Formats: sequence, C-alpha cells, structure tokens
Amino acid sequence: MHKKQVFMAAAVTGIAMLAACSVKNVSYSKDVQPILTRNCSECHAPGKPGFVASALDTTRYDLLMKGGKFGSLIKPGDAFTSALNMLVEGRASPSIRMPHGKEKLGAADIEMLKVWVNEGAKNN
Repeated sequence: MHKKQVFMAAAVTGIAMLAACSVKNVSYSKDVQPILTRNCSECHAPGKPGFVASALDTTRYDLLMKGGKFGSLIKPGDAFTSALNMLVEGRASPSIRMPHGKEKLGAADIEMLKVWVNEGAKNN
C-alpha cells in the first residue's frame, strides 16, 4: 500500500471511531436489530447452523435476551462482560469471533452494540 492509501485508511478509521464515540440513546429497533439482521440472523435463527449449535435466536428481542444453550448473551449495563460484545469484538477467542467465518463487524456497529448494552439493553 502506498503512503497516501495508508493515510486515507487511517483517516477514515479515525473518523468512524470518533463518530462512534458520540453514540448515545441507542434504540434496539432502529439501531441494534438491523445490525443483528445483517450479521447474525442468517445463522442464528431456527433451523440455521448457528441456532442448531447454540440454540441462540437473534431474530427477536425476547429471544436474544433469553440467550442460548451456553447461557445469557447479554448482561444489561455491562458490555465488557456480555458475551455478545466479547464475541463480536473477538475478545473471547479468535476461533469463535462472530460473525463466524465472515468479516468482523465495523467499528461503528461494534460501538453501537456496546453502547446499547451499557445503556441497559432496552427493548426500545
């Protein structure tokens, strides 16, 4: 990569991170569910491979909050210890980073999920 390309990539990443830091009052229906639909629900819905493996259904708020066979996915108010955040951020283990076998979520989506959980993971 040329120096100009590296600089542009760094600038875009920096802008995205600054924008993400100002995220507040995250709505489940407007902000979180679209992220889950785009990145999670194709595997974590009844009959899909991720659901078969984990019993986790990300298609509805109540089912997401219920968790799966490995327990609760979300600890409202605590994104640091919530499995959802650990998995999408890759903090649990690179081998189980979600979405599995796909590109990592963008910084803005990761931040949105983090803020939503820290704000109490409300169904709003």
